[in-house]
Amino acid sequence: MRVVLFFFLFLVFSCEEKSDPTPPPVEANTFKNPVLNSSPDPWVFQRGAKYYVTFTTGDNITLLVTEEMSDLALAENKIIWTPPATGLNSKNIWAPEIHYVVDRWYIYYAADDGKNENHRMWVLENTSDDPLQGTWVDKGKLPLPGDKWAIDGTLGTINGVHYFAWSGWESDENIRQDIYIVKMLDPLTPISDRIKISSPGLPWELAGGVPAVNEAPQFLIHDNVFITYSASGCWTDEYSIGLLSATSGNLLDASSWVKSDQPLLTKNAAALAYGPGHNSFFKSKDGDEDWLTYHANLNPGAGCGDERSMRMQKFTWQNGKPFFGEPVTPGRAIKVPSGEN
Repeated sequence: MRVVLFFFLFLVFSCEEKSDPTPPPVEANTFKNPVLNSSPDPWVFQRGAKYYVTFTTGDNITLLVTEEMSDLALAENKIIWTPPATGLNSKNIWAPEIHYVVDRWYIYYAADDGKNENHRMWVLENTSDDPLQGTWVDKGKLPLPGDKWAIDGTLGTINGVHYFAWSGWESDENIRQDIYIVKMLDPLTPISDRIKISSPGLPWELAGGVPAVNEAPQFLIHDNVFITYSASGCWTDEYSIGLLSATSGNLLDASSWVKSDQPLLTKNAAALAYGPGHNSFFKSKDGDEDWLTYHANLNPGAGCGDERSMRMQKFTWQNGKPFFGEPVTPGRAIKVPSGEN
């Protein structure tokens, strides 16, 4: 009888143990990608101890604020601007970027009236020290030279001089997206001709057919001036990040920009990263590390929709140029940026 009772108790405890397993320990001071779901075209701006993050929602501009990028999903967030019901900046609000210049905030965004051919760059301004407060004033369309189709605008300040780069059409036809740059008097005023510094032409830039795409330029300064950009159609899994390097101090000289033959970051099916692109950069909290943010799809064939999620990973420098490595697999523990708890 004692043997039977012992066997019964053994079965009970064995079943309970299997049905209620102890969860694996969570590794301290780590995070996992994606850091934010449904967040195409992520942008990060760092001021003081805070990081300000925007991305494409399509119908408004939402701002997230955090002191630790690894906890972005828990960040304070607020819709800070809603477009008018009608007009040339009422629809398709794409790739907003927030910048702080001198004593005020600016947000650049692309918008149209529902017709893609009318996409242009627009600007908001806020004089409050806290961009979640104050009033965001619509400063209208950014008067870029030529007044052609324009998206993915970004502001860069090099040696005290402001430059604006964007993706645009050479003419009024949607046959190709090029990267342009212009010198700025201030965040609202272009003062030079637009200069084309990159057109899609390398094999890895041409997936998706017509229109061939170069878009999402981002300035990166590190002993030299670089612009990263995304190429191939976002509707393909081959969407990737490329690099332009300035070989002289004259950034308005198209011949001074040299394109790297191979992309910096590209599709990796094993890491569930399809169409990685539209990146931005930030420094770790203590300023010791360089970090990359970008969006990617978890599944093949997901294209340009809301399934694109924000990922982030540390990058390094090799021979004076940025080295991104390969996308980090979602769910894998990554050490938080240095200086974070």
